[in-house]
Formats: sequence, structure tokens, C-alpha cells
Amino acid sequence: MSEPTAGLGTGGWLSLGPASQLLGIDPDTLRRWADEGRVPAWTTPGGHRRFDAEALNRLVEARRSRTRLPLTSLGASPERLTRVYRRHYATDDQADEAEREAYRRAGRRLITSLVAYLDADPEDVRRRRRLEAKAGMVVDDQARRLAESGATLADSITRFVGARQPFVIELAAIGRRRSLDPTHLAGLYADAWALLDRLLLRFIDTYQQNA
Repeated sequence: MSEPTAGLGTGGWLSLGPASQLLGIDPDTLRRWADEGRVPAWTTPGGHRRFDAEALNRLVEARRSRTRLPLTSLGASPERLTRVYRRHYATDDQADEAEREAYRRAGRRLITSLVAYLDADPEDVRRRRRLEAKAGMVVDDQARRLAESGATLADSITRFVGARQPFVIELAAIGRRRSLDPTHLAGLYADAWALLDRLLLRFIDTYQQNA
């Protein structure tokens, strides 16, 4: 994006920190979105990113919208996502069959919680907290299993990050199949990445407590 001119938009431009706080996501996630073109941004001559506050506020409003279509109606049912994960773990050479089956069971539980969380009304904070706690328990089990198996923290994080990829890829596929409004899709991404980032931090904490 070219350098902004005076009077563009009504919200001005934000640096990385305030922009990520506005969206409620990790700065690294916002950097990735900017690199992928999901959010409007430009880079100063000194190499610092600036984000369009007006566009970010639209994303915030989209996340709060009560009219957002549920994932299940868009084709992202827990059953479909479970099949995606089954294919993913079928090619996991790092795990034997018993481990793969354990990961499949955990994946089904996690997927159910993730879909329910994203479909919940953003204003229903209590319900979302309950669903995030359920997802967190699955993450805790995975972290303890890996810590007790002797896997290193680096390897464990790699597995966790790899395991969430099918979910994120499927969200992108939904957007392509359904030709979703970019703001709608960006709202889903924002909610999903914010939750996955929090779960990753929980995963690391639980691993370190059990290593």
C-alpha cells in the first residue's frame, strides 16, 4: 500500500502495538495478516508498519456482529473438520498408530469446542469462556502427554502449530467456496487466531509445568 495521504479515512493510522490491541490479537499474528494482505497496512521509510484504524474498527464490528453466519451453515461442521484432521494424522510419520488415534480423539474434542466458540455470540462472554476452557483442557492433555513422552519443547510446539493448520486452512477454504464478504471472513480469522494464540501460550505453560 502506498504512503497514506492527509485526510484518508476518519480513524487515522495505528502502529503495530495499538493496532493489535484494538483487534485483541498477538502482534505477530497481525504482522502475518499484513504480509498476507488480509488487513490494509503500509510501511514507513524506517520499516515500521502502520494500520488503517478505520478498517480495523470495521473488523472489530464484524466480530461483534450477531448476524454472522454460523460455521456449521457454511460447511465447517465438526464432522467435516474431523475428517480433515483424520487425513492429517494419517500421514503423521512422527506418531505410531496408538498415538495417532489419541490425537484423533483429542482433535475431535478440540474441533467441537473451536467451532462452538466461533459460532457463539461474541457478546456472550460467559459461554465463550466456558468453550475456551473446554478447548484448554484438551490442550493441557496434549501438552502433558508430550512432556511425559520426553519430547522437547521445540518439537512439541512444532506439533501443536502443525496440528492447528488444518483448521485454519479449512477456514480459508470456506471463504473461497462461499465467496464470503472479506470483512466477514477477516472477523472469523481474527477470532480463530486470537483463540489459537491463547491456546498455544497455555500449551507451552502446561508443558513446562510437566517437563
